[in-house]
Amino acid sequence: MLQSVPKEDNYRHKGLRRQLVQQLREKGITDEKVLSAIDAIPRHFFLDPAFEKQAYEDRAFPITAGQTISHPFTVAYQTQLLDLKKFDKVLEIGTGSAYQACVLAELGVTLYTIERQRALYDYVGKFFFLNKYLNIKRFYGDGFEGLPTYAPFDKVLITCGAPFVPPKLVEQLKPGGIMVIPVGEDGKQKMLRIKKDVAGTVLMEEMGDFSFVPMLQGKNK
Repeated sequence: MLQSVPKEDNYRHKGLRRQLVQQLREKGITDEKVLSAIDAIPRHFFLDPAFEKQAYEDRAFPITAGQTISHPFTVAYQTQLLDLKKFDKVLEIGTGSAYQACVLAELGVTLYTIERQRALYDYVGKFFFLNKYLNIKRFYGDGFEGLPTYAPFDKVLITCGAPFVPPKLVEQLKPGGIMVIPVGEDGKQKMLRIKKDVAGTVLMEEMGDFSFVPMLQGKNK
């Protein structure tokens, strides 16, 4: 998956990213800032060298600890739903490969990201590319608990399939904030966009069907 030494990002890779961005645009991604972030990040850095030729296809790939790096469309779609503003304070549940985290960081937010898999948390900690993003703050912990010490957050993003909407994450969302979360089990989820109005009332919208690895409680040592 990740390498301890930098890989090359050549003209071929950049050309493939431009093609990927065009595909995402054709599939309905309209936020040009999100597309620019996708274009800026070498996705092949996040994958095993065996997948380098396929890194810019719109598909998921396996990574460490039985997890996956999501389809670029899913990453772009969830990011677009957040309606991010520069300097937003964002909580991400499920660091995974850190690809989604880097897309968020590229947009200029301050990102707090939680990973429950110790092996994956440690592995990503050695990933050279994260040195580019001083606005990413990583935590090893239980995503269902969030980060109450650092709350409230302008935006909350869950990158795994939750069996329900975790109430503690809703509590940690600012009034006026947005949460994007896939909810459902057995690899079938409904993408929800949850908005908390200034009075604290929670409104939910269903945004489509997706498939994610499950969001699990506790920490995996």
